[in-house]
Amino acid sequence: MKLYYDPLSTTVRPVLLFAAEHDIPLERVHVDLMSGGNRDPEYLTLNPNGIVPFLVDGDFGLGESAAILRYLAAKVGSPAYPADLKARARVDEAISWFSTQFHEYFCLMVCYPHMGVPKGMSPEMLAGLTAYGAEAAVKWLEILDRHMLAGRDFVCGDQITLADYLGISYVLLGEIPGFDFSPYPNIQAWIARMRARPHFAPVFETFFTALAHFRAQQAA
Repeated sequence: MKLYYDPLSTTVRPVLLFAAEHDIPLERVHVDLMSGGNRDPEYLTLNPNGIVPFLVDGDFGLGESAAILRYLAAKVGSPAYPADLKARARVDEAISWFSTQFHEYFCLMVCYPHMGVPKGMSPEMLAGLTAYGAEAAVKWLEILDRHMLAGRDFVCGDQITLADYLGISYVLLGEIPGFDFSPYPNIQAWIARMRARPHFAPVFETFFTALAHFRAQQAA
């Protein structure tokens, strides 16, 4: 299988972490987002969406991080995507929650504006977006902390699931603005558990290196 990827991509890291933990061999094809590799005509022929990750398994191509996670989990029979209908539905619910409610208010409004995203907005508009997001995201952070992670090690129970692989990549975008997670002790404990996993550091290395470079530029 081939995985078209860029380690800087938030949605690529969940796939890389899952694959590493399950010893899934992937031929990695780097699509350099910073240089516009995702807009290369050859890549767009393969994946018209022009985003990463994109998985190719023989004559089958698949985009979207959550879909790729489900496909790989089913392919190797991982308990991270339970066979039980209700348990699987709970994982699907959490994946959708992270990809919609949490991503919209926390990632798009709180985190990315600190890097000038979306591009083209004035500093005043970005500041307004960040302020609104910081207020609105509290609801979703409290749900994650006080309900989804209350009394359990992982988002859907005592065992890691696909929701954790996806969710940790979104939550750690809070490192970009230096978000204070101290009011959310269950989130903090979950982050620590995920960061302690043996394959976490190499998968997230590029992200944290880029983050350190970004902070150094901001301080200069």
